[in-house]
Amino acid sequence: MIRITQETLPQFQEFLSQHDLDAWVLYDFHDLNPFARLFLPLDEGQFTRRYFYLLPAKGTPKILAHRIEEHYFQEIAGELIQYSGWKEMEDSLAQLLEGHQRVAMEYSPGGALPYVSMIDAGTMELIRSHGIEVISSGDIIQYFHSRWTPQGYASHKATVPIMHRIRERAFESIARGIKENKSLNEHIIQQQMVRDYEEAGLVFDHPPIVAVDAHAAMPHYAPTEQVHAPINEGNLVLIDMWAKKADDPEATYVDITWTGFVGDTIPDRINQVFQIVKAARDAAVEFVEGRLSAGESVAGMEVDQACRKVIEDAGYGPYFTHRTGHSIDTEVHGAGVNIDALEVRDDRQLISGVGFSIEPGIYLPGEFGIRSEIDCYIGEAGIEVTTAPSQEEVLPLLSMY
Repeated sequence: MIRITQETLPQFQEFLSQHDLDAWVLYDFHDLNPFARLFLPLDEGQFTRRYFYLLPAKGTPKILAHRIEEHYFQEIAGELIQYSGWKEMEDSLAQLLEGHQRVAMEYSPGGALPYVSMIDAGTMELIRSHGIEVISSGDIIQYFHSRWTPQGYASHKATVPIMHRIRERAFESIARGIKENKSLNEHIIQQQMVRDYEEAGLVFDHPPIVAVDAHAAMPHYAPTEQVHAPINEGNLVLIDMWAKKADDPEATYVDITWTGFVGDTIPDRINQVFQIVKAARDAAVEFVEGRLSAGESVAGMEVDQACRKVIEDAGYGPYFTHRTGHSIDTEVHGAGVNIDALEVRDDRQLISGVGFSIEPGIYLPGEFGIRSEIDCYIGEAGIEVTTAPSQEEVLPLLSMY
């Protein structure tokens, strides 16, 4: 991520000029807009009053902040303007916006992209009352926040084999436990994985998903100490896991999903569903590969449509109930482009430096669910599947271990 400082200011101004924007206006009140804190070096302090930061395509940035909080802004690049009352604030804001016609803010037309839509309607009305055209800052956020740094890429790649070892140990523990007639359940395996994360120096925002049969048909199910299912022979087990290196501010997440069957032979129905999901996953990668190799742009929603079509053509469209993938950066669900035409219409482009998941699924309520998740990165040479090896078949756990 690149924050706004005196040194990085030219990069932001060049981007604004290239995209025909007069300015970027960051606004916040009570931390309602997380991007204001992300981009401005405001790590400390409790902000209880409204503030605006206008970063122009040319010239000096300006900060409009309340007098009782002006000390927080002393080190921020730009000219500080102070206010006390609402009238003074509105008059100062009018002066701030003077000469600007087309500005970016954390807004999405029609709420189509809620990930970047953080400005309340009243503030938007106030800005527009000065004849301002407001454009979404989604592309700015993606470019300066969500592109992986070289260190972030290296951290991600180094984490991948660790995650595969933890995943393999989980499946092996299931197989050995069954063979030794041990009492196993989803929560026991989940907690083993949590301990493995900690020993490997990884952090996560939520424990992994270990889901059996019908629980695997619930995409966001996660076992707890109180709510979990036993793991027995004949069960399908889905493991969805995500983590990144601790103590590294640029570390990017790894997020993968694999499935195994507690038996020697995979049932035909489970295998059939997996092969459809796998084909959809691979079709998404091939679609991006084809577009980029032809020198064409590709939007996140287009990739979702290409992936989803495979599942729809196989007759399982109603059972693929979520987006194809999400942005990955220093957060497991990042602020960049999502592979999504279902839940939202993410028309942002896949640009060099961004990472994202591809994770189609088919969920048959009361039966089982299959999801196959990989991570991808857009580099100078095109798309890279960073989490190889990808799963090619449901794992027959009892014959593997």
